[in-house]
Amino acid sequence: MTIRVPGTTANLGPGFDSCGLALDLYLTLEVGEEQSEWHIDHHLGEKIPKDKENLIIQTALSLAPNLVPRKLMMQSDIPSARGLGSSSAAIVAGIELANQLEELELTPMEKVNVAAAIEGHPDNVAPAILGDFVVASQLDKEVYAVKHAFPETGILAIVPKNELLTTQSREVLPKTMSYSKAIKASAISNVMISAILSGDISLAGKMMGKDLWHETYREKFIPQLRMIRQWAIENGAYGTFLSGAGPTVVVLVPKAKLNEVKNGLSIQLTDMLIKEVNVSSLGIQLKK
Repeated sequence: MTIRVPGTTANLGPGFDSCGLALDLYLTLEVGEEQSEWHIDHHLGEKIPKDKENLIIQTALSLAPNLVPRKLMMQSDIPSARGLGSSSAAIVAGIELANQLEELELTPMEKVNVAAAIEGHPDNVAPAILGDFVVASQLDKEVYAVKHAFPETGILAIVPKNELLTTQSREVLPKTMSYSKAIKASAISNVMISAILSGDISLAGKMMGKDLWHETYREKFIPQLRMIRQWAIENGAYGTFLSGAGPTVVVLVPKAKLNEVKNGLSIQLTDMLIKEVNVSSLGIQLKK
């Protein structure tokens, strides 16, 4: 059995802790035979455990504590600690592992609720489970999520070499915001979502660059963000936003200008990986 989970980009600027988009970067988990101890083979470095301390296995055991240990093999295209949903993909893979081995028969929304409870927010986990563009809200212990097709666009992920942990990126956010500023921030988010749903990616891109919830506070961790945004817009991009908590920056650009913008950014950002990605319309995929 093989479980495949897409990476995600979250927030999309003003859609803070609510909006997410599944991308064609995948965590693939191959489930092997039963054995005496859990072991997961991977080539992702020493920081990622290979025993039962691995996040995938911990998640699975939190749902089904009596699971018989297995040999697992994991591959991942999702850069770790770069704001592209690597932890969320691991959580979702663990949920599906328990769901299949223990025959839990969880519905997609039940998986979303479980994943959000573990991860803390639904914006990354919901599109990893459902696919495509998802708007979600976690109220008390219940998650409400709506999936919709994302407008056609070219997408570039600009991935710095340095990691940025979500905990570190959250520490700089304010504890409170003035009522008037919150109204403005909410209005920007509402227009962005409405533009996406109506297929107006140009307007959506403009709103993505006007976020008031988090990007201005996190800019100090990603000093290139402002330059990337200005250059990309001047050269025909729809919009740019910080992917999740960062440090990856996502640029939405007309497909006809994709290579031109990618090459131009590559000249200026020689120490960063600039990767063309696409929307993944599917969430969890299972092959038996």
